Amino acid sequence: MERVVITGMGVITPLGNEVNKFWNSLISGKSGISKIDTFDVTHHKSKIAGIVRAFYPDTLFGREGRRMDRFCQFALAAAEQAIDNANINMANESPERVGVYIGSGIGGIQTLLDNHETLLNRGPKRVSPTLVPMMITNMAAAQVSIHFGAKGPCMAPVTACATGNNAIGEAYRLLQHNKADIVIAGGTEAAINELTLSGLGNATALSTRNEEPQQASRPFDAERDGFVVSEGAGIVVLETLEHAKQRDAYIYAEVIGYGTSADAYHIVAPDPDGSGAVQAMKEAIEDAGIALEEVDHINAHATSTIGDVSETCAIKRLFGAYACKLAISANKSMMGHTLGAAGGVEAVALAKTLQEGIIPPTINLENPDPECDLDYVPHKARSAQLKIGISNAFGFGGHNAVLVLKKYED
Repeated sequence: MERVVITGMGVITPLGNEVNKFWNSLISGKSGISKIDTFDVTHHKSKIAGIVRAFYPDTLFGREGRRMDRFCQFALAAAEQAIDNANINMANESPERVGVYIGSGIGGIQTLLDNHETLLNRGPKRVSPTLVPMMITNMAAAQVSIHFGAKGPCMAPVTACATGNNAIGEAYRLLQHNKADIVIAGGTEAAINELTLSGLGNATALSTRNEEPQQASRPFDAERDGFVVSEGAGIVVLETLEHAKQRDAYIYAEVIGYGTSADAYHIVAPDPDGSGAVQAMKEAIEDAGIALEEVDHINAHATSTIGDVSETCAIKRLFGAYACKLAISANKSMMGHTLGAAGGVEAVALAKTLQEGIIPPTINLENPDPECDLDYVPHKARSAQLKIGISNAFGFGGHNAVLVLKKYED
């Protein structure tokens, strides 16, 4: 099978709207969480979020951007960065050999809400004829495909918070089997609105540490009280190694393993014993053809919820005594939970971690949960000799997806 590498990356996040700014914020331990000022949160339990700032779709896309929901705008902006970063000229590529695998957990919910309000207040004739193509979850992948003229396989996985990892993992499989030369892959989400905040808030899933927004997301900490909802996109350009070498591309990392599973347990809660997570991690590591002791780092899913305990349990069950030697970090402590975009954003973070030899910290870990007793790289980034890392993503419904990345060696 073909080897698969990452040659381009792009992000839109509360920590920055391009990779270097995002990465520098991450390793500096900077929080991107703030009070919500985009709508009235007076009557909401949670009043904080990871909001993408300084994002101007009219400047980026002109009038065409008005026909896209915000989740599509994020995806296209991140994909443009990634393609430019990969130095790909689409005129030199066979369009049938370029695929797009970009998913979203929720899709165009703001477009749906806006048009429902129009329907109620102004009647059916005033509902936008672009409602459906703006709202449906596959449209981020479609817009990227149209924009770049990519005519290869185009898919939009929807597996809640595992979406980004599933998109990249399935793209990796496609390339392994030489069904494409290039795949633009990742996840995107823009679901910070009154309805989402109400639903997640009433489910007691969200942090209500409203007066200390930058301290609210605290994975593995005994005083965590829920996750902080966030938005953004993370997109990578994947290529077969052969194709990347042919065009003398810079390579950030190699994708060497992918595993996926289902908890078959509950619609929102993870299996307490972490068995589904164990299965996905085990499958990914076996797929990579490596020993457990070859893993240097885990980019944890770690949402600042009860799931932190089950993820810790899963790591200990799989790695045994070696679990204590693993450097584990939680990007969500700084940027909140970007839902369907999380896997894409965190794949970029993991690739940079391996490339730079710097492990981002887990901030706000002031009073560790006694059941979370591993090395979570607290407070400050850490320099280390790194070769292999894994990225975990677990979603509502019990979806689990794990990627294994390796520092590239010719």
